[in-house]
Amino acid sequence: MNTSEQLRSTVVRAFEERFGEPPVFVARAPGRVNLIGEHTDYNEGFVLPMAIDRAVWIALRPRADRKVSVYSLDFQEEDSFDICHLASSGKGWIEYLQAMAWALQKKDRGLAGWEGVTAGDVPIGAGLSSSAALELATARAFAAVDGFAWNPREMAQLAQRAENEWVGVYCGIMDQMISATGEAGHALLIDCRTLDTRSVPLPPGTAVVILDTSTRRGLVDSAYNDRRRHCETAAGFLHVRALRDVDPATFEARSAEMEPVMRRRARHVVTEIARTLEAADALERGDAATVGRLMDASHASLRDDFEVSRVELDTIVELAQAHPACYGARMTGAGFGGCAVALVRADGAAAFAEGVAADYQARTGLEPRVYVCSASDGASIEPLSTAGAL
Repeated sequence: MNTSEQLRSTVVRAFEERFGEPPVFVARAPGRVNLIGEHTDYNEGFVLPMAIDRAVWIALRPRADRKVSVYSLDFQEEDSFDICHLASSGKGWIEYLQAMAWALQKKDRGLAGWEGVTAGDVPIGAGLSSSAALELATARAFAAVDGFAWNPREMAQLAQRAENEWVGVYCGIMDQMISATGEAGHALLIDCRTLDTRSVPLPPGTAVVILDTSTRRGLVDSAYNDRRRHCETAAGFLHVRALRDVDPATFEARSAEMEPVMRRRARHVVTEIARTLEAADALERGDAATVGRLMDASHASLRDDFEVSRVELDTIVELAQAHPACYGARMTGAGFGGCAVALVRADGAAAFAEGVAADYQARTGLEPRVYVCSASDGASIEPLSTAGAL
């Protein structure tokens, strides 16, 4: 039994112990790692993430009222809310469930109540989209209980709205979109303006390794929202709707006119979009070396121009890039802490993980967590039992 199956079994067993009967449904939504294309999503550009084999699970059954009550195994606590009287407490995991209920109701979805048990193995605060996974698992739960059709793109948009307007994190669409629409064995090139997608196979003989630095950041309290404002200012200066509309040649021609910080922010976004499109083409050709080179360049840009790295991220990326099994590595996620991602030879993945972890701990005194990942499908629902159904 793999880790994902074990976690599913854990939430089902915990539900049975808590409620005395099997759950009616089990909802699942994965976290994600972005191979390349960082801070391009809210600039209406391109991203190249994959859904990972780490997820949030919810075992649940319908209720007769309009209350949602959930026990979190991760936090060892129960929390609840009334769908008719949503009110933010401003913190805690339950906010993401309330946010999703609020966004669904804004789309005139009539919601029924449910109760359940949740657990996840997407590291929290590591830049692997644990919040998007919880949002999409919650959306799957509501869809199952209420019987409305599942539209992955629409649900991703609603989850983004939930995070932007309820939680207060002005994220782009990438995290929710890949959690909703991921495809096993593939990364997904997402056009963040049109939401068109292109499935891209991972090169044969490669593995994706996530390197968790054991540092954390809080997006709401970080400089993430400042970076977004910098990009919007740069787009306005260049008289375009978004930085996606600026090609590298145009940027270079105008860059000297820009204020230095705005110039650096815009240069990252413009060049990162170009790198992302090139990386998708390289993946389709099975050209892991080119993808690795582009990942390396992405990290340098995020470190120097967008300034969202930190010493621990730079350290683990340098160690990864120096390993003989590694094609390329970069920080992944919003930055200011969290994880790096590396594309490595599959036959050297275990040695890579062990060697980089040991070198990082020796260098920093921090114990990293290292995950060799596979690409998984997006959010899903599994009917289990009619027991407890209304």
